[in-house]
Amino acid sequence: MTLRLYDTKAQALRDFVPLDPAEITVYVCGPTVQSGPHIGHLRGALSFDILRRWLRHRYGRVTFVRNVTDIDDKVLANATDLETWWALAYRMEQQFSRAYAEIGILPPTYEPRATGSIPQMLALIERLIQRGHAYAAAGDVYFDVRSWPSYGELTRQSLDAMEPAADADPRGKRDPRDFALWKGAKSEEPESATWESPWGPGRPGWHIECSAMSRRYLGPAFDIHGGGLDLRFPHHENELAQSAAAGDGFARYWVHNGLVTVGDQKMSKSLGNYLLAADVLREHDPLVVRYALAAAHYRSSLDITASSFEEASAAIERIRSFLERAARTLAQAEDDTVVAATVPDAFAVAMDDDLNVPQALAVVHERVRQGNTALDAGEKDAARAAWADVAVCVGILGIDPEDPRWRSGGGAEAAALDALVHTMIAQRARARAEKDWASADRIRDAIAAAGVVLEDTADGTHWSLTNG
Repeated sequence: MTLRLYDTKAQALRDFVPLDPAEITVYVCGPTVQSGPHIGHLRGALSFDILRRWLRHRYGRVTFVRNVTDIDDKVLANATDLETWWALAYRMEQQFSRAYAEIGILPPTYEPRATGSIPQMLALIERLIQRGHAYAAAGDVYFDVRSWPSYGELTRQSLDAMEPAADADPRGKRDPRDFALWKGAKSEEPESATWESPWGPGRPGWHIECSAMSRRYLGPAFDIHGGGLDLRFPHHENELAQSAAAGDGFARYWVHNGLVTVGDQKMSKSLGNYLLAADVLREHDPLVVRYALAAAHYRSSLDITASSFEEASAAIERIRSFLERAARTLAQAEDDTVVAATVPDAFAVAMDDDLNVPQALAVVHERVRQGNTALDAGEKDAARAAWADVAVCVGILGIDPEDPRWRSGGGAEAAALDALVHTMIAQRARARAEKDWASADRIRDAIAAAGVVLEDTADGTHWSLTNG
């Protein structure tokens, strides 16, 4: 079987062929932290969490980078005299991290803030100027879109049909569609939001941030660039143009998740029709929220209603009831037959088909039905096989009701523990991959000393508490 992903640049399904099968590299545009997360942010992050989990199952090691845009026009606009822009950005970043962790989204391998990579941005801008694709004017630096014939290739637009770039004062632009790489300092903006540069004090434009951070953490070429469908233009189009013009191979596959809608209208902060993640997580079990957001195909629009959570709750309860019944019944069996935990072929086919989670969930529920039927009939071998299949599938999707994070009621504490343990698991995996056995053993011993048991399986490493 071959994993196929829909590449929005090619506008087609493509066989996934990684640069290095021993290490898959993924960059996902993270939040701009001018305010807290809404349910659309959770859906987007969850889409790539599931992609990451499946890549990890298929290939093993995945280096996953998700950035934080902590310097931006919107962040500066929302700062006040009582809360500086950087304090606001940090507080909102924490809200995103808590919400992500609460629904079981794994922490990224690296989570760089834009303000931590200013030197890399300056170096990239200088390369673009030297190559004749950018120019300084009136304290700003712009990308010269007419210097790059491929501009518009991601979204298949004609340059002359594009609207002017509205990301900077057009005072020095040669063409209204040129976009800002560097924004000269303005008197009304705080001095703390200003860095020195060869073109005068200022701050980076939004688009250059991601190009510089992806290159810093993944190199000039990497496997997958992800983000919401609303980022394709201008953000991802501009990223692709500036990175390619600088001589980088950049992303080999472009994967975009669909948006959350309310009454067929895109959910967004600017439209004021959003559901805050904190409110949703107060009203619903985090596991139910995860299931509801994952149940539709990641590329489709998702219209969230009260029934979405009701249906998700019922589905989770069916899975939970079967797993508990199977454990209770089969644990009392006289024989000790062990069934190897392997991914059912139908589940793997669905996931390899552009992450067809709806079909994968259908496989899970069919195995639940078959398992219950086998238990009713006293067919222990068939029931045990169904139990193993369901357990491994829900583990991959991150919706296992028996996982310690959900059994302890979810919440910030369980989410934080899971995030910390997975971070240590990832560090241990890196040490083992690099044959640094001493470091791997130290990490394992530290985990064990905290009362956590690790189980290395074909599906990855899973953890549980020694006290149950």
